[in-house]
Amino acid sequence: MSGRPSAPRGTHDVLPPETRRREHLIDTARAVFEMYAYEAIVTPTFEETEVFVRGVGTSTDIVRKEMYSFTDQGGRELTLRPEGTASVARAFVQHGMHKLQLPVKLWYLAPMFRQEAPQKGRFREHYQLGIEVLGSDSPLVDIEVIAVLADLYERLRVPKLGLRISSMGDPDSRAAHREALIPHLERNAGRLTEEARGRITENPLRLFDSKDQSVQSVMAEAPPLGDYLSADARAHYGAVLLGLDKLAIAYETDSTLVRGMDYYTKTVFEFTCGNLGAQSAIGGGGRYDGLVEQLGGPPTPGIGFGTGVERLMLALEGVGENRPSGLRCYVAILDDDLRVELLPLIGGLRSAGISVETDLRGRGLKAMMKHAASRGAEQAVIIGRRDYDDGVATVRDMRSGDQQQVPLDQLAEVLA
Repeated sequence: MSGRPSAPRGTHDVLPPETRRREHLIDTARAVFEMYAYEAIVTPTFEETEVFVRGVGTSTDIVRKEMYSFTDQGGRELTLRPEGTASVARAFVQHGMHKLQLPVKLWYLAPMFRQEAPQKGRFREHYQLGIEVLGSDSPLVDIEVIAVLADLYERLRVPKLGLRISSMGDPDSRAAHREALIPHLERNAGRLTEEARGRITENPLRLFDSKDQSVQSVMAEAPPLGDYLSADARAHYGAVLLGLDKLAIAYETDSTLVRGMDYYTKTVFEFTCGNLGAQSAIGGGGRYDGLVEQLGGPPTPGIGFGTGVERLMLALEGVGENRPSGLRCYVAILDDDLRVELLPLIGGLRSAGISVETDLRGRGLKAMMKHAASRGAEQAVIIGRRDYDDGVATVRDMRSGDQQQVPLDQLAEVLA
């Protein structure tokens, strides 16, 4: 290392006041998830590589290009978690959670790791909020999962929000579509990239997710999967759309939406933010009815979503910037000899559940009021030797500037 140390490329530090906004986002998500009766789950940061190879799929960019995988000293093949669903499904299988009352409804906040080109709001190490519901194939579950994410975004006031939704069908739907899609791709192979041609027989549906313009032009002419949905898949999709209509959740159907994992079946969806330009996705998910069985568990339908914390922070830039910091009180002590003497008073306020900051550098009153304002304090308690001897303090409202004298033994009651 030469010069000053810095965080590795593709990672970032979160500093105040961004940490305050980040914690508000996470607290809001936790409150929303708990309101819908989801319980928290924590899975390891790394898993056996096979969990993601089998779960996410060998034809995905995640498995092919983006995973941080290594062999440990015991010869085990391990991977830093690139996404949350496969880990939750593995835990579901390992701990026999299919024996619980179904469906099992879980939420998580966890770091994810992907070796991809860093972009604004996209990092190689990023945090993801997500929910997973395992054990019900009812379209009511799809509706609820989408509603949870829509509710979270609404509470956070995400601007210019959009929802795209589609169905990837069931195995019968996919087989019928494949018979029509592969001949189209073979006829247009000369317009495809070498990598895309290699996927024609492996997983041609994945090409709908390509960012290459030449591939996109070929896929724009391809037969849409929606035309090949089985009667069961079509009925499921229709029921989901009806439920969204009942909840007045606006959406746009998009038959080219396939998302980035091989495990998806039936419903897939993606939320976008119009403030983010071309890379507008902020979260999404879908149904994965075969994943648990793929990982060695009993047949268990599932559905979930993930939303990146950093992407959300970027979408929320300029929204709610003046939100109070949560600091209720700044205690400004005017005489140095009182600083130790007033420690019990400050401790008592904190014990009463009041967040308190005080000067730790020997500032004057003007500088302390500037410090209080910079910390977003709602009120300031100003106290000098004479006030202390008289058993009172001056309480100043930091927004209006109004002041009142309050007995020291009533401070907690007034500030609460």
